[in-house]
Amino acid sequence: MLKALLDILFPPRCHFCKAFIPDAGAIHLCAGCLEACALIRSPLCKICGIPFLAAGDGDHLCGGCITEPPRFTAARAAALFDGPVRELIHRLKYNGRVQLCRPLGLLAGQHLGPFAATASADLVIPVPLHVKRLRQRGFNQAVLLGEILAREWRLPLSRRNLRRIRWTEPQIKLTAAERVANVRGAFAVSEPALLKGKRIILVDDVYTTGSTVAECARVLFKADASEVYVVTIARALS
Repeated sequence: MLKALLDILFPPRCHFCKAFIPDAGAIHLCAGCLEACALIRSPLCKICGIPFLAAGDGDHLCGGCITEPPRFTAARAAALFDGPVRELIHRLKYNGRVQLCRPLGLLAGQHLGPFAATASADLVIPVPLHVKRLRQRGFNQAVLLGEILAREWRLPLSRRNLRRIRWTEPQIKLTAAERVANVRGAFAVSEPALLKGKRIILVDDVYTTGSTVAECARVLFKADASEVYVVTIARALS
């Protein structure tokens, strides 16, 4: 009765299209918008998680991971950076719609739950923002998403051990090589002893070239982390 009353007073609506959802689940996206979210499924690269366009004989390594393996153990994204997922991430990051971290985080938490279980991680670490950008934006979307994923997967969240110690230019207009140079030396660990032997899930919103998460992984491995798995909400494809 209480739920029915709340639905009358505050009708549940889709976070994306604003359509009324009489039987809204926790994610609060209507069936049509959920279907429009291009969830990433096999076949995909076993390491970086990039999906293959043609159906094959299951997951295998992509050419990039064969020729130049990334620094992290493995990475997975819940969906392609397209459609409703792209728009919701943009609203979250650039319009300050922090409530959207919940549907995005729950979507990733449910879809990537098996990957997180296989990782057998000890803790979740969000990719940090530089203090200057944090003041400009007012929040770190990776922390907000990390809080939801840590809660969904019942893992501790480390918010401050990984720090961004150097200002970097926005990656969006840089080439792949420029992105690598841009983030080199931008991160540091405050208390390496707390990471020794730990299996870590590193969280960010979007995986583009992987340069940021790769640099974070390099620093975490330098602090004697055992494994570094990367989880993002979306994967951008060139």
